[in-house]
Order: sequence, then structure tokens, then C-alpha cells
Amino acid sequence: MNKRRQTSNGMKKIVTIGGGTGSYMVLRGLKKFPFDITAVVTIFDSGGSAGTLRDEFGILPPGDLRRCLIALSEGKRRAVLRDLFNFRFDKKGSSLHGHNFGNLFLLALSEIYGSDIEAIKKASLLLNLKGKVLPVSLDKSHVHATLEDGTEIVGETNIDIPKHNGDLRIKELRLMPPARIFKETDEAIRGADLTVICPGDIYSSLVPNLLVGGMKEALRACKGKKVAICNSMTKWGETHDYAASDMVSELLKYSGIPKFDYVICNTRKISPTVRKKYAAEKKFPVRIDAKLSRCAAKVIKADLLTDSDVVRYDPETVAKILYKL
Repeated sequence: MNKRRQTSNGMKKIVTIGGGTGSYMVLRGLKKFPFDITAVVTIFDSGGSAGTLRDEFGILPPGDLRRCLIALSEGKRRAVLRDLFNFRFDKKGSSLHGHNFGNLFLLALSEIYGSDIEAIKKASLLLNLKGKVLPVSLDKSHVHATLEDGTEIVGETNIDIPKHNGDLRIKELRLMPPARIFKETDEAIRGADLTVICPGDIYSSLVPNLLVGGMKEALRACKGKKVAICNSMTKWGETHDYAASDMVSELLKYSGIPKFDYVICNTRKISPTVRKKYAAEKKFPVRIDAKLSRCAAKVIKADLLTDSDVVRYDPETVAKILYKL
């Protein structure tokens, strides 16, 4: 066992990179295992409640941070706090319409204690976190995309909810102005025993984390294993008609590492009824193609899905696989 990277209690250090429901799912499963967990979270949202608060108050977009905080929360009050942090005001005409309570709570903590980092730390204390949540950067930046026809798209929300032809592939993604990796995030990745890129929207949730200055260097310096969890569905406007190898190759391209140690992907067939529902949103099951083996030293194929009419990975199943690694 590598003692240099062990915590004082002997637990292995695991770092997740992502945002949104993908990180939420992975973290919910991981906290049941003896890991020292650090969740690295994207902070480049530009739409919804998080985007509004970012523009008006200059704080880091709190949406994905809030989800990860909820995922790692523990204790008897967890269910109540989860409901509270997820509550969204929906009264039409109200000045609070569309805002999420958890986002406003993080804003208030930031105003009281003078920084976004202090807000996250105070919220972590309140939620009794098993682990740590860190922003990938503290810099205010926006995601810019260039499509294969040369069209320029500005803003995470315009990639996430395309107003352009979503059949077109994204050829290049960048941050403007450039952002730099947060110091604590850099240290966590360099010292990780296992670094996991969570499932999620490739260009609006995952790749932006890899674009911050210093991220490539941190990943290369990390001696631990590196894992990518492949998405189960494509997304119109981002990964339309992508195979699994297309998605993972994009992560490799922006991460600066030649190959993952492991790629985890789902093999369970999605029912015709559920497929039809997703097809109406131009989302289709991801093809697990032969080229995927070029992206990792080992491809792990497993039934990852929950039994529901929504395509979601089972947190415990994913966490068990990661624990064995």
C-alpha cells in the first residue's frame, strides 16, 4: 500500500471529477465505502438559478456544488436537509421564481463569510459531509464551443440546451477567459489513489473541468489509477450519434493523458418503452464499440442500471466496482 498517499486513518484517497447528476450518483455510492472522498466540481454553469446568481452576485455557480454537497451529506437530518437544499421556488411572478433554496443558501454563506470557499466549508459542516467538495477553479470563465461547420457557441447553457443544429459535432471547446486550477483541487488530484471522471454531459459538464490550466499537469503527476465511467445515452447537441469510444476519446483528448487505466460501461439493454421515451428527446443508447479498448488498459462491462423507467446508474453497483479497483 502506498503510504505516501494514505490518509491518517489508512483510507484510500478517491477523487471524482464532474458535475450534475453523474457526480451525485457516484458520490452517493462511494460514501458507503471506506474512502477518503474529494469531489471536484465544474463551476462554469451559465443558465438557470445558478447562472442568474453568478451574473448578479459574482459568486461561483452553486448548482453542481450543491448537488455534490447533498450527495455526501450524512446523519439523521440528511433527508430533511436534502429536501430543503433541493427545493425550488415555482410561484409564477415571484422574484424568487426558478431559484433553488440550496443555491440561495450558498450565496448567503458566501456573503456572510466573504468567499465561495468559506461558504462551501460552512455548508459542509452543516451537512456533516463524508468527504470534501472542491470547485475545479475559482476563476470566472465561460465555455466556448466551435462546431464542425465553424459556428461559435458561447455559454454552457447554450451547449446544454442547443439553439443550433444539434446534429453537428463540437470540434473544439475552450474557456474564455482562461481559468486556473484551484490549489486544493490540484493537491487532491496529485495525491489520489483513484481518480474517476464521472458520467455526465461531455462538453457542458465534464470537459470544462479538464480545460482549466494546470489540470493536465495534475493528472499526469498523479500516480494513482485513472477511471472513466461511460455514459449510457447520447445527447443531442453534444454527443449525437457518438459511440462509447468517441466519448472517451474526447475525455482523453482534453485530459492530456494517453489512456485510462479503466473504462466502465453499461451492458444492460434498455427496454423498448424507455428507448422510445428518450428517442423523443433525441437521446439514444450508447454503442459499446471495439475501438473503446484503445482508450483504456481494461474495459469493464457490467449491468449498471437501476430498475426504473428512467435511465440511471445504480450508485451502489458503480461504487462496488470502484472499490474493487
